[in-house]
Amino acid sequence: MFLEATFLLTLGLRMAITAAFVVTASIITERSRPVIGALITTLPISSGPSYVFLALDHDASFVAAGALASLPINVATIFLGLTYVVFAQRRGAAVSCLAAVAVWIALAAIIGAVQWTVTGGLIANTIAFSIAVPLLARYRHVDMPEVTRGWYDIPLRASFVAALVAVVITASFAAGPKISGIIAPFPIVFTSMMLILHPRAGGPPTAAVFANSAGGLMGLGLALAALNALAPQVGSAIGISFALSICVSWNLVLWWFGRRMVAPFHLAFDRQSTGNKSDAHVACCPFADHPDRKIHCRD
Repeated sequence: MFLEATFLLTLGLRMAITAAFVVTASIITERSRPVIGALITTLPISSGPSYVFLALDHDASFVAAGALASLPINVATIFLGLTYVVFAQRRGAAVSCLAAVAVWIALAAIIGAVQWTVTGGLIANTIAFSIAVPLLARYRHVDMPEVTRGWYDIPLRASFVAALVAVVITASFAAGPKISGIIAPFPIVFTSMMLILHPRAGGPPTAAVFANSAGGLMGLGLALAALNALAPQVGSAIGISFALSICVSWNLVLWWFGRRMVAPFHLAFDRQSTGNKSDAHVACCPFADHPDRKIHCRD
């Protein structure tokens, strides 16, 4: 009885910590531009804590095996994003979200039936991104309107995330590292944003966050590959820390690269504006985000 109470108390504490972390990140995302929002949501803000808790309960080989299972699931997540983006242009939040989640579940079931290697997982990610990134390009550039948050937003997100953590931790004891690795990266942040942000901001602005997320998901794939390789060698704590640093560094590089690339276009915009060309259009880098001026982009 004492052990059961201790387990439930520990589980509840872990659920609360993860929920608070994810809700905070989601609020920051809503108040940001789509590009910055995408870079935040593609950080492992839900799967990261899940792996920390797995490391507390299991050894490094378990964590490594879980990371190997999570690596190809990244493919399902990018296609979840692509499905949502396409549906959100004309459909409501419920239909768009259900279609996207259905695609994720179907792909996860197929992926879970395959015995993967790190090389195979990286190749699958490369193929998936080479297909999805060009298809997402036309949906990236939409302004995010002001969003009024409802009273139920935070409880709803917290309950989603807490439920995911409970499932991952429980599955880790009952089903082993492979199932845990498949469940842990379920895009709970993405799905909660679909259901909450879409009805308020509209389909295209919400879809723009997901359309800009492909670059960040690439970094997540590299981080999972690194965690699989490092955890058995240096331990789970160092492996998870290094994987997290890859995600953060990757997204910072994307942000910096976008800022650098957009600078010449700002200059072109100024020159065209000086010439009184009211219909000036300039190219726009996918990861550019400038606070002072709206950049109009051609599809």
